[in-house]
Amino acid sequence: MRKILVVVDMQKDFIDGSLGTKEAVGIVPAVLGKIKSYDKSDIFATRDTHQKDYLDTREGKNLPVEHCIEGTEGWEINPEIAGNILTDHIYNKPTFGSVTLAKAISEIAAKEEIEIELIGLCTDICVISNALLLKAYMPEVKISVDPACCAGVTPQKHAAALETMASCQIHIND
Repeated sequence: MRKILVVVDMQKDFIDGSLGTKEAVGIVPAVLGKIKSYDKSDIFATRDTHQKDYLDTREGKNLPVEHCIEGTEGWEINPEIAGNILTDHIYNKPTFGSVTLAKAISEIAAKEEIEIELIGLCTDICVISNALLLKAYMPEVKISVDPACCAGVTPQKHAAALETMASCQIHIND
């Protein structure tokens, strides 16, 4: 069975930039370790991607902090992490979940048996959104999350997101 890893939004702005947290900084070594345990061809990533008009968008009005503006340093995936991901396996997304990524992985699932593991940032926004999209596209595929390789906006929101994903039959790794 093929095991696929989805690395969600491990970008500068979420790690130590405009929306960074000490918890996000703290998971980087574990994320690198997890990535190195997978074959490069089985690793996919999302990249939160906003434009200069971000503050005028619905999301920008609800979260008025410029972040992940395409082409900026904050938009870039952490260089060590990015070096382990094929460029054509990185999916830019303008919102929390990537429908394009879910479709691409569901095409793989139509041809062979897979499992999917998610890691990254932020547990309570983009990780949960992508996990639920993948579950909606592939309800019979085992989907899991490694909490040691995720961080939420706060530790409390991280825990709440893990509980919600478990309720939706997404396996939470030990």
